[in-house]
Amino acid sequence: MSKYLVFGHKNPDTDTIASAIAMSFFLEKLGHESEPVALGEVNEETAFALEQFQVEAPRVVTTVANEVANVALVDHNEPVQSVADLNEVTVDYVIDHHRIGFNSAQPLYYRCEPIGCTATVLYKMFNEHQFDIPKAMAGLMLSAIISDTLLFKSPTCTGVDIDAAHELAKLAEVSLQEYGLELLKAGTNLATKTVDELLNLDSKLFEMNGHQVRIGQVNAIGFDDVLARKEDILAQMAAELASSDLALSVLVVTDVLESDSFALIVGEDTTAIEKAFKQPVIEHQISLPGVVSRKKQIVPQLTEAYQQI
Repeated sequence: MSKYLVFGHKNPDTDTIASAIAMSFFLEKLGHESEPVALGEVNEETAFALEQFQVEAPRVVTTVANEVANVALVDHNEPVQSVADLNEVTVDYVIDHHRIGFNSAQPLYYRCEPIGCTATVLYKMFNEHQFDIPKAMAGLMLSAIISDTLLFKSPTCTGVDIDAAHELAKLAEVSLQEYGLELLKAGTNLATKTVDELLNLDSKLFEMNGHQVRIGQVNAIGFDDVLARKEDILAQMAAELASSDLALSVLVVTDVLESDSFALIVGEDTTAIEKAFKQPVIEHQISLPGVVSRKKQIVPQLTEAYQQI
């Protein structure tokens, strides 16, 4: 049997790390040799979950072809979000819950469901194979669901995610609500972050009708800390835009308690984002009331807008 490296997207979040660990364990249950790895350092929220359930963070890699011939992808499928040498290995598995931007010359196991979290897909896979989920693994998978659904407040959340979270909380032996709030708050300490860290905490690249668009998202409790650093953040975004092929750089700041967001925007042409959200960009900023999900409330709307201009 092949040895697999299992990994999620760059700038990993809690779902990416938890799902890589869970999928690696799943592959081992199938009889494969497997190791979860990460395409970046874990953030504070993920570190909190790993410490809570006493699980070691996966090692960070920048290449994979020098180690294995076969890989499994979790929580992403678009090559622009993945490891640089992805085209040099064979992707045998994709487990995801995002839009599909993946092409393959050979058959593979591809499972993508329109639900709130990759870990929920994996929870279903464990149940379908009647594989037991250890306590620590259940805790990490629960953490992923809480993180991706903002404790069920995100419009991406489904009843499947909620049911899975309740069952995983039992296995992990934690109070879902109490632990959920602790986890989310662990990821909102932005005051200690540098501007570069803020921009890269959870940043993804998207191809939109020939345009490269970067959308980052950070969770906060209130907006004051980020707004106080607005000029420095915009300057860094502008510098990165000037030195890259990006058409647009967006940083979404989400208040996890109020379920509201605003976005900072840098780009020579902001027509698409103004069209997508039906408001002008004023001083590099727009308001996004009720918006918490990049996947469902930002990317589709912006993608459609780029297709219309």
